[in-house]
Amino acid sequence: MQTNKMVATMESEISGNEGIEDTIQMANQAKNLKMIKNFLYKKTISRGIKRVFDIICGCIGAILLIPTSIVVYILSKVLNEHDSSIFYEQLRLGKNGKHFRIYKYRTMVVGADKILQDYLNENPEIKEEFEKTQKLKNDPRITKLGKFLRKTSLDELPQFINVLKGEMSVIGPRPIVDREVELFGNDMEIVHSVKPGITGYWATNGRSATTYEERVQMEKYYVQHFSLWLDIKIFFKTFISVIKKEGAI
Repeated sequence: MQTNKMVATMESEISGNEGIEDTIQMANQAKNLKMIKNFLYKKTISRGIKRVFDIICGCIGAILLIPTSIVVYILSKVLNEHDSSIFYEQLRLGKNGKHFRIYKYRTMVVGADKILQDYLNENPEIKEEFEKTQKLKNDPRITKLGKFLRKTSLDELPQFINVLKGEMSVIGPRPIVDREVELFGNDMEIVHSVKPGITGYWATNGRSATTYEERVQMEKYYVQHFSLWLDIKIFFKTFISVIKKEGAI
């Protein structure tokens, strides 16, 4: 009889402990769920603020585009560099791998792709450099006016139109062309889960002085550590880089 009471008491205690454990587990799950909801809420707010910032900057950029385009047009005629439009369009990969037409000031001669291919075939060492960075230190395709536009990053100014269209953001990973996809490897999906930017973490931290692998890791770091504070730092660092003419080719 006494043994039965002891067994019943033990079963009651075990049942009680299991009940406490279940309660603690449910409380932890509720706490984790609340943390996830708060995280997603903050992310949504941050993205909303980022879009408002993009629209404001896009409007300012579009206004500046008018007088700048007039000056660029006059200079292109004075220097007699080309008879084509001062604007250049190219297909780039945007958010989730969707293609869009990026706008830039023309900085290269007409028929630049063929010139590049011939140049690389004639210079194996330079071809190796290009495959690593997708950049050339002494690019034969770039015009005199183009060098100035690139050094001052003014060639990117038309991309504020892309920002207003919602295809790009002011800050984000730089958009790439199709031939660069394989260079991103398994990180492609992560990096392109956000809109590409006019400037970004990689663009203000070495840019042309880095290898392509380093670029991929920098772009990936930005996406994984996105915050408004990081965007603010990149925004102001961009002005410093432009003034010092760092990293531009």
